[in-house]
Amino acid sequence: MKQIIHRRTTCRACGSHDLELVFALKPTPIGDDYVTEQRLGEVQPSYPIDLFMCGQCGLAQITDIIDPGVLYGNYIYVTQSSFGLNAHFHAYAQSVVQRCKVAPGARVMDLGSNDGTLLRSFKALGMDVLGVEFAEHIAEQATASGIPTIGKFFDRNLAKEIRASHGPARVITANNVFANIDDLGSWVDGINTLLAEDGVFIFESYYLADLIENMVFDFIYHEHLSSFSVRPILALFASVGLELTAIERVATKGGSLRYFVQRPGGPVQQDGSVQQLLDEEERKGIYRKQTYDAYAARIDELKQQTLAFLRQAKAENKTVAGFGASITCTTLIYHFELGEYLDFLVDDNQAKQGRYSPGWHLPVLPSTALYERKPDYVLVLAWRFAKPFMEKHQAYLDQGGHFALPIPTFKIL
Repeated sequence: MKQIIHRRTTCRACGSHDLELVFALKPTPIGDDYVTEQRLGEVQPSYPIDLFMCGQCGLAQITDIIDPGVLYGNYIYVTQSSFGLNAHFHAYAQSVVQRCKVAPGARVMDLGSNDGTLLRSFKALGMDVLGVEFAEHIAEQATASGIPTIGKFFDRNLAKEIRASHGPARVITANNVFANIDDLGSWVDGINTLLAEDGVFIFESYYLADLIENMVFDFIYHEHLSSFSVRPILALFASVGLELTAIERVATKGGSLRYFVQRPGGPVQQDGSVQQLLDEEERKGIYRKQTYDAYAARIDELKQQTLAFLRQAKAENKTVAGFGASITCTTLIYHFELGEYLDFLVDDNQAKQGRYSPGWHLPVLPSTALYERKPDYVLVLAWRFAKPFMEKHQAYLDQGGHFALPIPTFKIL
């Protein structure tokens, strides 16, 4: 029988054995495996989510690796379902074309291209686009929609095939996917193979320093194998002769960085941003264990406040719904131990509606359920989107409902 999970004992960026546990989350089932009614009898096992720090290169990473075929086999996330990402990617494509001096007709590749949302923006700007997407069914849908997409896992071998059949790429992007890769060495080799002499690799990933500062611990889950920061990225690409030239701050995902990597002398000018962030990282202590001890204590305090509220609500026979049926909500439900207090979840993503949450099997309903079922409280699990959600459902408040926010500070509205 194939092993579903294994634990690595070396850093995935530099190979060092010097790994220290800095933050342990409660184990969860696969976070985005929202099940259909037919699977309700199925027990979904929980797997560890422990964050380790490499003492050599500084990469923060989880070391329990779930087999990708299992992890992505029932994958239903599509980019279009994320609030605000469509507009973000449109602006992103325009910015990249301008900063990297990309002419119309140039080859642009996106690794982990999902439904092709980003490449659609590049195509509208006159680029020759090609996607690579792990989830075959999503790759097929993207291709059918006019964005040619290869439905395979990217690695150094696939890169050689693509180079032989399609030639090099002027721009390669990878957005919110580089953190999902276990074999970083194979990916970096593959990018080096595919990149044209004047090519630029640009990737976005949530930023470790912002994860700590903005309390977005729920971004740590089984798919997010690495929580990147600047120091390890610099070393990782230098190992194949590529240089990290510039970094831009991005507001998405609770705080992200956009990294620009190229061959020495490439089109993106060095602007001092890399050194500035390296200095900030040292000042904030993101490579020190004490920083994570304090972080865990802050999170536990919020957990206790949230649980005290929920216990009181249930003692008074109040109903509590949760807003959000995303992968981050699974991390939050399990780490805060909220499952037994929630009656149902609401989410406007139609792909999740009619399904049941991982492990706890809480029903996911459209947000109209707030008015039909009239829960006494809605616990805002997707707390980063609390403001637009609460503004949209002012009528629920007007009818006597209450919103409870667990993070970044606990409060009831």
